[in-house]
Parts: sequence; C-alpha cells; structure tokens
Amino acid sequence: MPSTIYLVRHAESAHNASKDFSLRDPGLTEAGLAQASSLAASFPALSSVAAVLASPLTRTLETALAGFGAILVSSKHGGGGSANLILDPDLQERSDLPCDTGSDAASLKVRFPALDFSALPPQWFVKEGANAADIDAVKARAQAVRQRIGQLVRALEERHGGGRQDVVVVTHGVFMKFLAEDGSIDLPKAGWKAFRIGEREECGVALVPVE
Repeated sequence: MPSTIYLVRHAESAHNASKDFSLRDPGLTEAGLAQASSLAASFPALSSVAAVLASPLTRTLETALAGFGAILVSSKHGGGGSANLILDPDLQERSDLPCDTGSDAASLKVRFPALDFSALPPQWFVKEGANAADIDAVKARAQAVRQRIGQLVRALEERHGGGRQDVVVVTHGVFMKFLAEDGSIDLPKAGWKAFRIGEREECGVALVPVE
C-alpha cells in the first residue's frame, strides 16, 4: 500500500480573526485550538502516521501539537507515540507580512520548551533569498519540499513495508497552493486533503490527489 501524504492547513490564528496582519508570528485563537484539537478525533488512520512535517511558525506548530501531539515521540501534549515531528522552514507562508514572518529559535524555545529547534538555520525567518516572497523563490521552495517528502516516503515504505508510513504536512493556505501545484486548493482552517506521491519528468516529485 503506497503512503498517503496529508496536507493540513493550520487552524484559526489571531490574525485570521482580527485581520490585523501586523501581528508578528501570531498563535492560534481559542477557536483555533479547538479546531486543531478536533483533528485528533476526526483525522483518518492516525496510527498509520510515521512523520509530521510542520512549518516553524507558531500557528502551525500549535496546530501540529494540538492535533497530532498524542502520536508524536516525546511530546508533552500527550505523546509517547512513534511519529517524528520534523520542522521544515521551507513550509513557511509565502508573504513577507509580519503575520507570515516566523520567530527566531530562542523565542520559539520559550513558547515550545519541549521542542528541539537546534536544526533551524539562524535566519530561517528572514524573507530574503530562498525565503523571499517572489513567485520563483516560492516555487523553488515548494519543489524542494516535494522532493524531500518523496525521499521520506520512499524511506518509510522500505522500512515499514505497508505499516506505519503515512506523512502529515502542516503548512499555510497560500504556500499549500504551490506545494500541491493547485491554485484552486482552499482548505478550511484545520482542513486536510490526501495525496500520494507521483513523478513528473520535468519537475520530479508531484503530489497527486487521492480521489
């Protein structure tokens, strides 16, 4: 059985509710935390998830922990499971607005003391170069993430042979359009969509929707 990749949009954050885009790296609202927590009950086949990839912004981390904390390795959110949490800065949102700009590792460690941020590049949140908001940079980031997901899935399928080998990717609404290569995708807050790995000769790994 091939692995399933679940793209998950973060739950409602403070800037979604207030429309104040000047908020720097906002967290979830109370409604957002409830949305994220509901993933644990409504998400299919949690027992098959081997890895949770997340953007290191606060709202995506809170969504990942509230929704999938019970299956994560060494999580203070009820964990003790066997799924690894992988922080991937390439999953950050496209724009360079304050609300879409992340925090440095030291600030994140204060908010999330149980998580390890040592692998994050020091300037991962600076919206320049590879992290710029322009379309070419965002497309390149999305392609890099797809390639890494493909590599991860192949490794999981070889290791587990049909067992725990699915992957959850917690990211943002606009970046998801680039990641899925689908400008029409518009999931609700804490919504998800299932994909499988495909190959395209001209661009390597593709995410193919599960119908």
